[in-house]
Amino acid sequence: MRPVGKVCGTRWIPLGPMFRRGSGRAAGERHGFRSTGLLAVLFVFGHASAQTAASDPDVHRGRLAAVSGAGVAVMAGSLIGLNEAWYAQYERSRFHGFNDGAEWLQMDKAGHVFSSYWIGRWGQGLMRAAGVPQRQAAWVGAGTSLVFLTGVEVLDGFSAGWGFSGWDMMANAAGAGLFLGQELAWGQQRVKVKYSVWPGPYAAQRPDLLGASFAEQVLKDYNAQTIWLTLSAGAVRRRASAWGWLGLALGHGGDGMLTAEAEPGDGRFRQVLLAVDVDLERIPVRGKAWRTVLFLLNCIKLPSPAIEWRSDGRLMLHGLYF
Repeated sequence: MRPVGKVCGTRWIPLGPMFRRGSGRAAGERHGFRSTGLLAVLFVFGHASAQTAASDPDVHRGRLAAVSGAGVAVMAGSLIGLNEAWYAQYERSRFHGFNDGAEWLQMDKAGHVFSSYWIGRWGQGLMRAAGVPQRQAAWVGAGTSLVFLTGVEVLDGFSAGWGFSGWDMMANAAGAGLFLGQELAWGQQRVKVKYSVWPGPYAAQRPDLLGASFAEQVLKDYNAQTIWLTLSAGAVRRRASAWGWLGLALGHGGDGMLTAEAEPGDGRFRQVLLAVDVDLERIPVRGKAWRTVLFLLNCIKLPSPAIEWRSDGRLMLHGLYF
């Protein structure tokens, strides 16, 4: 019995680069896609910023230009970096699809939901910092999330090692929709998506696939990851409470996976967990800097007691699960 948790996925994290340098048609296609993807990112941020600045006198136009430029730079750099680093070991191919719905006990899809949700929230946060109204900022955040992650999926579509995944796109839409829907319905995030990770023994058996170093295992080893939906008392109570930051979390994980798809007798099993949670954004603190820090850290599920149900029929109790 190991009190572990799990986190992000392999390809969906906004890290950095993906394609092998080359010449001829492949290089031209790569350059063409990169330009198209960056133009899409620029369009979302640029068009939204221009419309907002023109229609709302309370917007800080200089700050809006700064955060928009920073957002575009981060996303563009991530796509270019992901293109150069991650896919450098794979050949290019014509754009094609790929059915990966049965892989990794859907842990990678849960990771897409997490990424899309938080990119949307971070995008909204940047817009709010410039004085953009909350609902408008939510639309910009959700749109930015979908544009960026669609760019990643298109990169997959041109890689011989993968392909464009409709399942990934559905997960991306679910994460962005969860974020945007709550903003439009309640003006707040009652249900939040979080992750936890604790590397286990499997990466040592497949370091090429699950990661050779700790940093790689955090990103690649789906056995080590748990994606959570959390709900705090403060999200459902009308009156303020000193314990409004305390809540519950429902987690989804998988274990025993050395390959993407199940093999006879490989021993993999799904995990469903119920745990205590702390909503860092609902902890009363003074100062905008502290509130920003807690907002950024709130994507991480903190260690806590948990009950775990496994698809092999076992029920586990954990004094501390991460």
